[in-house]
Amino acid sequence: MFEYMGDRLSNALKNIRGMGKITEENIADAMREIRIALLEADVNYQVVKEFVNAVKEKALDADVAKSLKPDEVFLKLVKDELVTLLGGDYVPLELNEKPTILMLIGLQGSGKTTTAGKLANFLRKKHSKKPLLVACDIYRPAAVNQLEEIGRQLNIPVFKKENASVLEIATESLTYAKENNYDYIIIDTAGRLQIDDGLMQELKDLETTIKPQEKILVIDGAMGQDAINVITGFNDNLALTGCILTKLDGNTKGGVALSVRHLTHIPIKFVGDSEKLDGLKEFYPERMAERILDMGDILSIVEKVEDVFDETEAEEQAKKMKKGKYDLEDFLTNLKQIKKLGPLENILKMLPQARKMGLNNVSVDPKQLAHVEAIISSMTKEERRKPEILKASRKIRIAKGSGTKVEDVNRLLNQFNMMRDMMKKMSNGNFKMPF
Repeated sequence: MFEYMGDRLSNALKNIRGMGKITEENIADAMREIRIALLEADVNYQVVKEFVNAVKEKALDADVAKSLKPDEVFLKLVKDELVTLLGGDYVPLELNEKPTILMLIGLQGSGKTTTAGKLANFLRKKHSKKPLLVACDIYRPAAVNQLEEIGRQLNIPVFKKENASVLEIATESLTYAKENNYDYIIIDTAGRLQIDDGLMQELKDLETTIKPQEKILVIDGAMGQDAINVITGFNDNLALTGCILTKLDGNTKGGVALSVRHLTHIPIKFVGDSEKLDGLKEFYPERMAERILDMGDILSIVEKVEDVFDETEAEEQAKKMKKGKYDLEDFLTNLKQIKKLGPLENILKMLPQARKMGLNNVSVDPKQLAHVEAIISSMTKEERRKPEILKASRKIRIAKGSGTKVEDVNRLLNQFNMMRDMMKKMSNGNFKMPF
């Protein structure tokens, strides 16, 4: 997601590079490109106007205008304003009550039932919590069965009750959760094709009866500007505590993410980035801004590594990455854990300048990973730790030993060196404009 918008923003920032100082005249083209990029991404017009004006005003500040590195200063201004637009600080879920009640609401087709399962899976894996799914969508055909199937796949219990009202199901689930020591109750409520009085009254009655700590709207990220009207409609009746944007793994323009917080003051707490039941990610505004600007998301990479390695090993990996001492021996260790980390292409997309290097469109065949592992395994330990000693004769030997070509060995080494260099620049504060 955001790739098209990110590319347009990067192109706009090219106009700033190399200029002696920032003036209203020489940033005019860049500001126009930024405005167009945001509008084409379905960002609300008023939001775009305020964003562009804020960047321009700060860019023309006297201290900024005299900067010796105007391109870097301008990039930081754009990033900071994007972070503000996306909500500023990360807003976590409530964790104070036991059980904490999460009421998921939304229109039909938003992915609400699947998101309930993803959220339960997240709470169990990330916070070691004991969640209970509650089937309160008693109107949509097979909705209860769908939630039960999700619960079966995740080995998470689903509370249901036949021939009962929504209020009865919710009330009895609360009693059941307390008796069985559940940490979270995740209630999958009914949806509609559009907001109507019947839906709202049922949700209001449910809210009054069970008093949920979180009222989270699940909304299709591909809705565009119509999403704002949907969010406002629900919020006016229920005082939402957050929202989850789904279906952001496809060709979603992503403009709704840049408009939601600014226009509704409702924080985005999660985004759904795949159809799999582990495809739910916490929403960090700063990380998202950096990914939009092709600056990478190193912290998310580290978090993925932490899910695979123990804490001490993860810290060592992160330190090596930041110091530029990450070698092929480390890389080989990571390759052997790749199945637990998930598809490699998802990791590559989070590297700095991923779009510039074409990594955002990479599709990694598992056989390719096997070839990479074979190449590195054909090296001596010294070669893996000091890849700079790999001259022609060594590469020929490695290619023969791994059943590949010298060109394959060179390609791997070049890609690895680029990644390591970027890690080192990031840690030293020497990261340049992403184009």
